[in-house]
Amino acid sequence: MSRALSDRVIVHDRIAFMLSPTLILASASPRRRELLTLSGWQFTVTSVDLDEQPLHGEGPDRYVLRLAGSKASEAAKTLPSDAIILAADTAVADGATILGKPASAEEAVSMLKALRNRTHTVYTALALRVPGIASPLLELCASSVPMRDYSNEEILDYVNSGDPLDKAGAYAIQHDGFSPVINFMGCYAGVMGLPLCHFARLMRKAGCLPDAEIPKRCQQHLGYDCTIYRAVWRGDNVG
Repeated sequence: MSRALSDRVIVHDRIAFMLSPTLILASASPRRRELLTLSGWQFTVTSVDLDEQPLHGEGPDRYVLRLAGSKASEAAKTLPSDAIILAADTAVADGATILGKPASAEEAVSMLKALRNRTHTVYTALALRVPGIASPLLELCASSVPMRDYSNEEILDYVNSGDPLDKAGAYAIQHDGFSPVINFMGCYAGVMGLPLCHFARLMRKAGCLPDAEIPKRCQQHLGYDCTIYRAVWRGDNVG
């Protein structure tokens, strides 16, 4: 157990409260569990069901922030009052259009053709529900994602593998066989669904000292040389 999660009294917005050692990830995503393990914090997992339809006129950034916050608040209703709850939401956005998980193989093919040889944006919001604070603490990671000019045959092979059907935008950036992204320079973990440096910033907001090895572990695990982690770690408005 990280010493950052040992019981202690901290002050946030003039509210004193006891910070619990219990961290709960409110997500069923195996990719988020995989990434959060790299943080060094011990955690347990739960999940919540919400209506994830965008509101009328809601942009992708506001959409993911709203859903992440709602997931954290919904999870808090059934969990111990002293638990720290982390929730997340990710959206693939082609301009102002939010691309969810494809409902069929045909829709997956259509999405991948629309994204081919173009750059889109992936938004991931994190929400941290902390005892003694009424509203979740929030972080937003936005990454520009340039797609390569893959062929129709590659699309069909990838869709036939079944991998795109549970992925927003119908692809996984980390898929070795398809490898749809080229010349990426943003937060790789953010596109996967849990930007770890942004998570560290959230924990600092809550009064916890994050493990300084998080960026190193993340890059080693993903095999990715991140060019923005220093700026994100120190709190710059990057990513």
